[in-house]
Amino acid sequence: MAIKVTNKKPLAGNRRSHSCKATKHTQNVNMQLVTLEDGSKVRMSAREKRTLNKIKKA
Repeated sequence: MAIKVTNKKPLAGNRRSHSCKATKHTQNVNMQLVTLEDGSKVRMSAREKRTLNKIKKA
């Protein structure tokens, strides 16, 4: 089972139609399953995954 690493939550807002009617809308976080070097699996956002890869290369 993967462990969730990030504390990010979905964003909430409204969709607006042409008539300016508002309906509730959520944007979910782009969560990815990542296997770390020690073999453990974690769920982290795509942005954190990119940052982790950048640190590894440096």
